[in-house]
Amino acid sequence: MVSYKLLTPEDVYFSAPPPAEDSTEEKPADAPLCPEKKTCSTSTAFVGLGTCLFVVGCVWLIGTVFWLKDPGSQLPHRLLPPTAQAPPNKSCGAVPEPRRFDCYPERGVVVTQELCEARNCCFIQVSKSPGAKSGVPWCFYPPGFPSYTLDSLNETEMGYTGQLTKRVKTYYPKDIETLQLSVTFETDSRLHVKITDPSSLRFEVPISVPNATQKATNPAYTVEFSKEPFGLIVKRTSTGTVLINTTVAPLFYADQFLQLSSSLASRFVYGLGEHRAGFLHSVDWTTLTMWARDVPPTELTNLYGVHPFYLGMEPGGSAHGVFLLNSNAMDVVLQPAPALTWRTIGGVLDIYVFLGPDPSSVVQQYLEVVGLPAMPIYWALGFHLCRWGYKTSNGTWEVVKAMRNYGIPQDVQWNDIDYMDGFRDFTFDPNSFPTLPDMVKDLHRNGQRYVMILDPGISSTQPAGSYWPYDEGMKRGIFIKDFSGNTLIGKVWPGLTAYPDFSDPDAHQWWLENLQQFYAKVPFDGLWIDMNEPSNFLDGALGGCPSSDLEDPPYTPGILGGTLRAKTLCASAVQKMSVHYNMHSLYGLMEAMASASALKKIVGKRPFVISRSTFAGQGRYSGHWLGDNKSRWKDLIMSVPGILNFNLLGIPLVGADICGFGGSTEEELCVRWTQLGAFYPFSRNHNSIDEQAQDPTTFSPLARTAMKEVLLLRYSLFPLLYTLFHHAHLEGRTVARPLLFEFPEDMQTYSIDRQFLWGSSLLVTPVLDPGVDYVSGYFPKGLWYDFYTGVAVRSGGEDVKLSAPLDKINLHVREGAVVPTQTPNTTLWISTGNPLRLIVALRDDGSATGDLFWDDGESIDTYETGQYAYIAFNVSQKTFTSTVLHSHVEATYITVETVSFFGVREEPSNVTVNSKDVPFTYRTNQVLTVTDLGLNLSQGFMIRW
Repeated sequence: MVSYKLLTPEDVYFSAPPPAEDSTEEKPADAPLCPEKKTCSTSTAFVGLGTCLFVVGCVWLIGTVFWLKDPGSQLPHRLLPPTAQAPPNKSCGAVPEPRRFDCYPERGVVVTQELCEARNCCFIQVSKSPGAKSGVPWCFYPPGFPSYTLDSLNETEMGYTGQLTKRVKTYYPKDIETLQLSVTFETDSRLHVKITDPSSLRFEVPISVPNATQKATNPAYTVEFSKEPFGLIVKRTSTGTVLINTTVAPLFYADQFLQLSSSLASRFVYGLGEHRAGFLHSVDWTTLTMWARDVPPTELTNLYGVHPFYLGMEPGGSAHGVFLLNSNAMDVVLQPAPALTWRTIGGVLDIYVFLGPDPSSVVQQYLEVVGLPAMPIYWALGFHLCRWGYKTSNGTWEVVKAMRNYGIPQDVQWNDIDYMDGFRDFTFDPNSFPTLPDMVKDLHRNGQRYVMILDPGISSTQPAGSYWPYDEGMKRGIFIKDFSGNTLIGKVWPGLTAYPDFSDPDAHQWWLENLQQFYAKVPFDGLWIDMNEPSNFLDGALGGCPSSDLEDPPYTPGILGGTLRAKTLCASAVQKMSVHYNMHSLYGLMEAMASASALKKIVGKRPFVISRSTFAGQGRYSGHWLGDNKSRWKDLIMSVPGILNFNLLGIPLVGADICGFGGSTEEELCVRWTQLGAFYPFSRNHNSIDEQAQDPTTFSPLARTAMKEVLLLRYSLFPLLYTLFHHAHLEGRTVARPLLFEFPEDMQTYSIDRQFLWGSSLLVTPVLDPGVDYVSGYFPKGLWYDFYTGVAVRSGGEDVKLSAPLDKINLHVREGAVVPTQTPNTTLWISTGNPLRLIVALRDDGSATGDLFWDDGESIDTYETGQYAYIAFNVSQKTFTSTVLHSHVEATYITVETVSFFGVREEPSNVTVNSKDVPFTYRTNQVLTVTDLGLNLSQGFMIRW
């Protein structure tokens, strides 16, 4: 049941109760000044009472001067008059370093005691001695710093509404003194908290979210409130674990500065993309800035996408998630209390809390709000090849032919911007790429596909009437405007450019028509949308940006470049829905929406879109690649947490540029990267102009063979991968999965990001270091089988050293799984018609389960319209059954030829298929195999031994 009570500040704490003071018994609230067992003379009483009144009067006077002093200025850094009093040193010193919340987060300012105390905050300089933690704020909020008060709280049909009031102004301009609080119990596992300005509409992110109409009947959470200062405390009902406690620091809600802090249930925090970091974030004073930016992946830098969602682990292995639906520039600060601070410069505080209780459920609940990922077209899961710098269409074509000659799998060929005429969208160079249409036709004849790049910047400098995209865009008024209402001009690859406003439906129609015209010349199959943060080689615009609060807000998060306009558009630029200040980080999402919609209309199949910039919910429209990495071992290593993080964030179709984009690769690095990249959900080799070619055909026979074999291995696992994407689309499950998600009670898995799982059953342990022929991997407790041999590894939860010569990547199948595989070929168009082999990994009790989703691979909404087959596999008591739960003609084209059982303890005397004896083999490593079955997938069957 939901509980509600008002708390005093003493009632709330971080993730554990406050330590006991001493053995002294606490006095009742109505205890007299003198204990009952002692007598008090009249004179003693008067002296004591006088002393108390004097002290109270002094405290009241000092407090009144201190807290009610109003800066009375719109300048955020204005010093208070000299009469302002700093907090008492005693109360400041009592705040432990891990729980000091930064009162002066501005960058580029040397925070002095005078500046700090002008904000009525504590100033304690932290020693820089060796071993001292960096990041501890010198200026921090004292106990009792003014915040909002919960003036009223009313129960509603869906939860509560309340009014918050601020009686003391803060040091940021345009405080909003009265706020509206809404707490909605949307489902048993989802709580929605929203704080808005009741007197004025503020920008809210324009994405579709569920509209709950019925209050949760048995929520997994309890909600409590603190009145003075206002605070919200959310607990897990079953354990009492505090998931959120916002009383730990004051709430700020000014026009351009919103800040909310909360305790964390533990130090184990994940998500908060897009950043280059390990899968597990550090809470040792880490600031993660969010504001979409064109920059190669760099630590502690705001990157291409914005995803203000985190997953937190709790003692005992439960998990929860928190999502701030806000697109404005923000900092998210993690500190070792542990605690987190959301600090954004616009919009509203719109927060969802997801109760899980396991990590996978948290992600599923998050995706119920922002949207489930799309089901990819089948060839999206093949191998993709690209580079910037093929230089000619014939040069591109020759690489495709070389891949075919060596029998190396390839489904998709791409081109970067060098195919364009003058780097202009919707053109191809008639001199360098004259045979591009013929190459695309050749790809299609061989069951392959073509994808080309598009940048949003539209060239503006050609003569009027010579470039339809710009002329028509100007005519329709679909470009982003500057503050004075003229088309904003920036600069990217073609030179001076205008930017389509994808928040305008008219721009979507214009985009569609441009794509239709280009498709008539070059029948492409998918789109690669790049530079859509949006990127700009200028800061803001050709004519500069105006001086305003939008361009230079009172607080600027830790954005690379120091300003909102750095290498993008002016924050004051005007779009259909709002100013760019609010819309900036949504640009990639809205371009992806326009692109996916256009592709559906043009090709009539599932759209394939890969986008560099992303926002929450973008998995509905596109996949993502991790950007312009480099050919370094470090980048190979960091790609693993990258793909895990985006699976957590609901964009499972993700990968990194295999072998690296920038710089020239080395053969060993490229082999190891191809092995790992074969297990990226989105697998593409891509490199930069004027660098050494790195497609598999360019290497030595040994390296080329190793790459070929691992890509064939990927193709053999297509039935498993495709089924995993079905579950991602239907239920919000991850494809590339952290070990933590399957073993949340094993804390050894919490920081593992050099291994991962496909789904729940296939453990991938890649080599990520140079010059080695082995790799150590962690095997959670249980029984694991070598994918290639079926040899069992029984683990108690330990690291295992594995042989890993240059031609091998280690794979292990988890006990209890049935893994569907397929005879591979060089394209998925061919191999998806080949026979299946089922690998059955038995538990000690002889059981296992699995499934297979199958359809035509390209039609839209096959599950939603019932145009699919779904087969369940089960093993119990030495009997394997295949049951068709949903039938479709596509399953009739596939046969099951081989079933291998790992972990059969004793050699059977006979094996029957549908009650008929069949030949079998049994090896000493306890692998039982039956072959030449010829069983149609569309019909159920049974194998006994």
